[in-house]
Amino acid sequence: MRIFFTGGSGKAGRIVAPYLADQGHRVTNADLVPLGHPGVDDLRVDLTDAGETYSALAGLASLDELDRPERPSYDAVVHFAAVPRIGLRPDAATYAANVLSTYHVLEAATRLGVRKIVFASSETVYGVCFAQGERRPLYLPVDEDHPTIPEDAYAMSKVAGETTARSFQARTGADAYGLRINNVIEPHEYAELFPAFLADPALRRRNLFAYIDARDLGEMVHRCLATDGLGYQVFNVANPDLSVAATTRELRERFYDGVEVRRELGDDETFYAIDRARELVGFTPRHSWRDVLPG
Repeated sequence: MRIFFTGGSGKAGRIVAPYLADQGHRVTNADLVPLGHPGVDDLRVDLTDAGETYSALAGLASLDELDRPERPSYDAVVHFAAVPRIGLRPDAATYAANVLSTYHVLEAATRLGVRKIVFASSETVYGVCFAQGERRPLYLPVDEDHPTIPEDAYAMSKVAGETTARSFQARTGADAYGLRINNVIEPHEYAELFPAFLADPALRRRNLFAYIDARDLGEMVHRCLATDGLGYQVFNVANPDLSVAATTRELRERFYDGVEVRRELGDDETFYAIDRARELVGFTPRHSWRDVLPG
């Protein structure tokens, strides 16, 4: 597939974009900063500018495409570009950049006839991660039917992005799959970060004790690109195990006393349910901190 990938130079994108290229796709990284990966084309685009966004999606990925008899079109858009959390820019700027860029990408893609859009939403939409003070989920495990009740500008922008995607999908009938991505972990971060998490599980409560390996996130995107006909969907994206050494029972007793439990959980099963991704697109995460930090 010829893929227009926004935000390919960010933390998740710099793993996922090359991963898709390794699967045989032609990937254009639309970002303000080049990725510089030999298998990915870089295109500097300000996605908050509607004209730039439309022009980029209608244009060439690289000069070698001039040798084709006709100008090619993109088969899919993967939209990861965003201000990635609160605390980096003023809240109003974060919200505006994320909402505008998402609207521009979705509008341009659908007007140009792209039939597959995969976009990054976030675990934060459930209102736990960036809440002021303590917030607990309404029930466990947290699935995609859990209410989205954000209090912060970043999560609000992600809920707005989901609504925008649902609207464009209804208008056009294209597939639009939103990924409610949990805390992205790069392979080197297991040795750097996880010893502290194992020593103090409370460090992970805002992430619902979950995580997603960046390589498994790449596979989730790949599975979404390969699965057609689901219309509009949102998926929780996480690894199947907890990000701490404590068991689910221990964590429930310490952090979630009184929270409704809707189904039985395994000894170290994530509280961030990924059943829908497994069932609808065949998502099978393969990486774990346990492979790096045994015992």
